[in-house]
Amino acid sequence: MAISLSEPAIERVRHFLDNRGSGVGVRVGVTTTGCSGLAYLIEFVDSINSDDEVFEQDGVSIIIDKKSLVYLDGTEVDFVREGLNEGFEFKNPNQKGACGCGESFTV
Repeated sequence: MAISLSEPAIERVRHFLDNRGSGVGVRVGVTTTGCSGLAYLIEFVDSINSDDEVFEQDGVSIIIDKKSLVYLDGTEVDFVREGLNEGFEFKNPNQKGACGCGESFTV
C-alpha cells in the first residue's frame, strides 16, 4: 500500500463520514503552497475521479490523485491529540525538509 492510516486516524475518518451522512472516503494529497513548496491536503470525497488511485484499509477508502501519489508513497497518516490540540499528522519518508512554521514541506 502506498499510504496507510493509523488506527486512531481510521476511527476519526469513520467518525467524520458517519457525521456527514455521505461520502465514499477520504482524499489525501498535496498542493503547492507555502515557503517550502508543498502542503498536505485531506478532505472527504463524495465521488471518485477517473485518475484517482483508491486504497482500502479496514473498510476506509483512501483516495489519492496520481500527481500526489509520487510525493506520498510510504506515508502513514496518524490522528494525534496533544492537550487541547488535535489533528492529522503525516509521517512521510519522502519529506526532506519543512518550513519553520510547519505548514509546508519539500521532497
